[in-house]
Amino acid sequence: MIAKKWIRQNDFQGLPKVSDFKVVKETLPDTLKDREILIEAEYYSVDPYMRGTMFNSPDSTMPGSQVARVIQSRHPDYPVGTKVIAFVGWRDRTIYNPDLVKKMTFFHKLPDLKGLPDSYALGVLGMPGNTAYFGVEKILKIKEGGTLVVNSAAGAVGSIACQIGKLKGCKVLAFTGSFEKTLWLKRIGAGYIFDYNIVDIDETLKEYAPEGVDYYFDNVGGDFSCQVMKHMKPHGKIALCGAISCYNNVDPDTKCVTIPFDYNTFIYKHITMEGFRVTEYESEWLDGITNIRDLILEGKVSAEETISKGFESMPEAFINLFKGGNIGKQVVKA
Repeated sequence: MIAKKWIRQNDFQGLPKVSDFKVVKETLPDTLKDREILIEAEYYSVDPYMRGTMFNSPDSTMPGSQVARVIQSRHPDYPVGTKVIAFVGWRDRTIYNPDLVKKMTFFHKLPDLKGLPDSYALGVLGMPGNTAYFGVEKILKIKEGGTLVVNSAAGAVGSIACQIGKLKGCKVLAFTGSFEKTLWLKRIGAGYIFDYNIVDIDETLKEYAPEGVDYYFDNVGGDFSCQVMKHMKPHGKIALCGAISCYNNVDPDTKCVTIPFDYNTFIYKHITMEGFRVTEYESEWLDGITNIRDLILEGKVSAEETISKGFESMPEAFINLFKGGNIGKQVVKA
């Protein structure tokens, strides 16, 4: 049996290029072993973290999750037709033994989405949605009446963080990178919306958060974060989720972004800055999905997807993330 996968054939230098990727064929056994299943991808996820150096080695399979369907099975708990979420990378077919899974965030059955699209399991009802949910609930621990700043606010994570913040009674200042995205965020009622390419961050915060910022959900890092940190209130909280502004830096001095800030200010203001990975909340994973699903069904949270079509389009879809071409979650339909 022949399967296909995308590998990274070159180290990324700056913005990834289509030529950095290559489709290769791999031969899978024709016969499954006991308790193995053969899955076929239906939707693929592409996410900014895939640009990270931990995956930056030539000839490695591109990482990532997919919504897949069981097409052959020798496992009683996974009959043919079962839908699963599998962290198996950019592969069209994969042989898998569910019994060997150590983390359910890497492999689990598709949750009951109550009629919502299966692709949501890679976005608002998957890792990005839970990142926003647990980042707001567990890291920031937001309270009604506070001021929350979110950047990359039209992305898969930021858009959900904004909406949860609004539901919790916060004043939300949402920053994004295009006029089209500001229109969408206004349409879903995500808070006060700003195009960071047009406004002055410092002046905007002075005007809209004159008493300071209580909570900062950071997906961007870099200069943007330097500006926000100057406006943090005493006992303010910062959730470090990502740093997409620096992932493509080629200058060794800026490849790992350092954010200059006044240590004394952080000390005397009792400011908390915490990085997190959403997989830390594995034991509550399905609870997060269920809570967000119910908010969608109640009309309290809106989700958006940018869907590319075809296995061959995966590099372009991935690169699109760093060009700001997506609204909401970027996925690829097989």
